[in-house]
Amino acid sequence: MAEFTLELNDDQKQVKEWLHGFAADVIRPAAAEWDEREETPWPVIQEAAKVGIYSLDFYAQQFFDPTGLGIPVAMEELFWGDAGIALSIVGTGLAAVGVLANGTEEQIGTWIPQMYGDADDVKVAAFCSSEPDAGSDVASMCTRAVYDEAKDEWVLNGTKTWATNGGIANVHVVVAVVDPDIGSKGHASFIVPPDTPGLSQGQKFKKHGIRASHTAEVVLEDVRVPGHCLLGGKEKLDERLARARERAKAGGERVKNAAMATFEASRPAVGAMAVGTARAAYEVALDYAKTRSQFGRPIIDNQGIAFQLADMRTRIDAARLLVWRASWMATTGKPFTSAEGSMSKLYASETARDVTAQAIQILGGNGFTREYPVERMHRDAAIYTIFEGTSEIQRLVIARTLSGMPIR
Repeated sequence: MAEFTLELNDDQKQVKEWLHGFAADVIRPAAAEWDEREETPWPVIQEAAKVGIYSLDFYAQQFFDPTGLGIPVAMEELFWGDAGIALSIVGTGLAAVGVLANGTEEQIGTWIPQMYGDADDVKVAAFCSSEPDAGSDVASMCTRAVYDEAKDEWVLNGTKTWATNGGIANVHVVVAVVDPDIGSKGHASFIVPPDTPGLSQGQKFKKHGIRASHTAEVVLEDVRVPGHCLLGGKEKLDERLARARERAKAGGERVKNAAMATFEASRPAVGAMAVGTARAAYEVALDYAKTRSQFGRPIIDNQGIAFQLADMRTRIDAARLLVWRASWMATTGKPFTSAEGSMSKLYASETARDVTAQAIQILGGNGFTREYPVERMHRDAAIYTIFEGTSEIQRLVIARTLSGMPIR
């Protein structure tokens, strides 16, 4: 088991420097353009594919880093470059992880390569879970999957929302209800292959921030997928449903808590994204404060500005430490006895929101214009307190974990 450490090893340092260089040289120069266009930055994704960043191999290496720090280090550097473009680069990973976590070896080998394509023919994938009436409350999911035994096909009906790459993806991974009586344990995940009839893009959202990332509804109307597109296979699903039904009879809260534990383990990655955006805004504000003069001296010489920057840096470092601790705990199997995953996401996301707002204040009128990137960073930072569980949900999880109350 890897010991917890605050010192990156040589390999991690090299990856960090490599990603930082890509973020500085490729992502940042393109950030304002693609934010204005509100379109998927295909040329940037292609560049990421050429150098090996947009690939399953790269994310697998970071995911299986025994210290747990591979993913948070990568997320921080990419999102330091730009949140919208970075999300377009890493968004496919959500679907890939869904297949890696639940699929058979054959499904992994068949579908994940189709999610990424190659440098000459880049593909993207979408993970479709949220619904118009089932965001934080995953147990309220309505999209149904019904098994047609005669044809060995699953029939999917429903509407998904807030899907990154939804509708434009080559491969969609869709979470649907197969047994509504056992809450989130009655869900299963399905691969929807390219060009499957009945799947269409609904509304494409025009967003406040992360505008270079495509976000849309996905409409499923009698979508038929072969039986082998059920992740994990039907035999495994039937066994899992049987166990869940027995547990539900014995005490349903255990079923719900198991689902919440899964979310706990994934939240530090979002925290790392938030740290990257916060750090980027802080660095712009620091440089500006050193060079901007008022009343005959740099504004950083004014205590009001200097103390803001001190607080900003302190919060960023504290957020990173919480993210690293939770990531290490998740990788090494340490239980989240105090909802440490939610703690890291809560603190990092609110730090990003507050630090980017402070950066605008330090830049004054310039910060309010699109001539400087902190305006965009502040818009982007708003998403961190919303997706992967709102700040309110994080506080609820933390409070109920500490009190021993059931997490509903």
